[in-house]
Amino acid sequence: MEDLSFVPDLPSGPLDVYRNTASFDWKRLKLALEGDIELLKLKYRIWHALERDPLFAHNPVTPSVEEQKRIAQKQLKRILEYKFQTKQMIIESSYSARTRTVMTINEAIQSLNPSVSVKGAIGIYLFSNALLSLGTERHLKFYEASNVNKEILSSFALTEIAHGSDARLMRTTATYDPAQKQFVIHTPDFEAAKCWVGNLGRTCTHTMLFAQLITPDGTNHGLHGFVVPIRDPLTLETYPGLIVGDMGEKIGVNGIDNGFIMFNQYRIPRENLLNRTADVTEDGVYESSFSDPSKILGAALENLSAGRIGIMQESCHSISSAVAIAIRYAATRKQFGEKDKEIPLIEYPLHQWRLFGYVAAAVVFRVYIDSFTRLYLNIVEKSNAGIKVDHLSEAVAEVHAMVSCSKPLITWCTLHAAQQCREACGGHGYLKAANLGEIRSNHEPTVTYEGDNTVLSQQTGNWLLRQYESVLSGNGVDSPLGTLTFLKDHKDIMRTKFSCTETEELKTRKFIITTYKWLICYLLKQTHDKLDSELSKGLTRFEARTKTQVYKCKTLTRAYAEYLSLVFCIESIDKKEDSLKPVLNKLFNLYGLWSLDSHLVELYQGGYGNGEALARLLRDGVMELCGELKGEIVSVVDALAPTDFVLNSVLGRSDGNLYQNLQKTFFNHPGAFERAAWWREVVNIPPSKL
Repeated sequence: MEDLSFVPDLPSGPLDVYRNTASFDWKRLKLALEGDIELLKLKYRIWHALERDPLFAHNPVTPSVEEQKRIAQKQLKRILEYKFQTKQMIIESSYSARTRTVMTINEAIQSLNPSVSVKGAIGIYLFSNALLSLGTERHLKFYEASNVNKEILSSFALTEIAHGSDARLMRTTATYDPAQKQFVIHTPDFEAAKCWVGNLGRTCTHTMLFAQLITPDGTNHGLHGFVVPIRDPLTLETYPGLIVGDMGEKIGVNGIDNGFIMFNQYRIPRENLLNRTADVTEDGVYESSFSDPSKILGAALENLSAGRIGIMQESCHSISSAVAIAIRYAATRKQFGEKDKEIPLIEYPLHQWRLFGYVAAAVVFRVYIDSFTRLYLNIVEKSNAGIKVDHLSEAVAEVHAMVSCSKPLITWCTLHAAQQCREACGGHGYLKAANLGEIRSNHEPTVTYEGDNTVLSQQTGNWLLRQYESVLSGNGVDSPLGTLTFLKDHKDIMRTKFSCTETEELKTRKFIITTYKWLICYLLKQTHDKLDSELSKGLTRFEARTKTQVYKCKTLTRAYAEYLSLVFCIESIDKKEDSLKPVLNKLFNLYGLWSLDSHLVELYQGGYGNGEALARLLRDGVMELCGELKGEIVSVVDALAPTDFVLNSVLGRSDGNLYQNLQKTFFNHPGAFERAAWWREVVNIPPSKL
């Protein structure tokens, strides 16, 4: 058994009533959810270091937008000075170990200040990954300056004012000039200005620009990546030929200086083209390993998978923090009851129903993402090392499909959880000091950036339909990771009918996974048939696809993402220590049934269920599991939660002293007992008193 003494003990207090009923050690569960003891140690080392640093002290009053940007940049600079990831770690570690370390650092920081983690993720790690995956030896100087020496801060410039998700129609150009051996970057008009570029507004020195590459003969070779200097690293003065500005205040994460940029015949060296997939000779001849420009774009944008996985991991921390606050509050807040004996909110089945499903989701998501990240990094590491990966192209397509539906599932669920947790804490949840509003607002942009969720999930739908069509035509399924191999048995699966007579039959892996396989097969058939129907009317494939999105493809991709999280979770649970398996299995079952509850329409519509038994037993099963988890749930969120300093919630402190903590917060708020400085402006003073 690993020594977990580095994880601080929780203070004794009102929450002990529920902590003492748990059947497991919360520290063991925390390690199981983290997946690696060294990474858990690193996370605590970061949290303890930042808690002692005055620069990271919490401000009870929201600073101005400009001040938030200044603080975020200073905090990022300080974090880099701590050298949580040393040069030796960067140079000597494997790609997988190095990336997991970086992700852990980002997760630890995100829990404390999302603006800082995003600045670092974009400015250092996403930039570095792009250099490694899209660049060659000639770009190592940029990699070392960014990731090793921390001399430059970068940004990622893809989206334009008039085009976001449809990257093919970006209009910023990079035209090669053979006389000067340079690319000339140009923005034709404001609609083509790059925008929403994190770090660009005030601080970055370089940007990873994606622009249309045009050779001297006038041929447009599609979107390519370029390293473009923006500011002098010593003065942060913008270079001539650029119009760079800050986009202003946002709904949240205002520590990130999102900016816009326009290029006026701006020149960069030929060598700044990322040339792993294509290059331009000194004479202006375009050379590529691909003949299809769309494949070049696909290779370039595939780099975003790592960023999307990072978003999913950070979302897991956001939902973990939100449910920890709401559950601890529910265990200490008493309301109503019989004979003037007040009852904690957590005792009410309605309160359990509104929160416990999100706790289960937080656990399942963390286990899923940890397992999936290992799989993804293993494939990337082998590929980068030149080791043969069987069916690599098909595996990359499957990974892309998995990421493209899992990012929407997890980020949307986290957003809904934050709102539900806020409401479950009543009026107190609306306090800034509760931190639920900050979690919600700072998380919200994740449903849009690195791929708008609704648009992104359509890429999964396209992949799923290709697999289904392949099976219908008598061919196999291109699913080397095994997530869709069951499709070959789709006819037998579709003959399955609900036949359970008691809830215990539903609270099993077999029922949940079998039902999801049926659901995916049914939704695939519905979507495919709808697509065929529209095509038969003479619509183009593009037009027909737009007709299949609502109630068809959108629901399909969500069901597939839920299925993925459950399947990967099962594999991980079986590897956990025996003392944790009972509670993990209950959480798994709750998430599975809780998720299936939202698909009852499709389950009945497709004939899986007939009569009221399916809905009744499924919902009874959800409520029974909530009751079974009541005595475990506080210790579950203890395992999910960061330290009190990081959680930063007056409602969610681990000591459970809710009202004492509220009093301290109220009494210590700046100006709480002072008369308003503007009192003369609002009172009616008689002329005789003037």
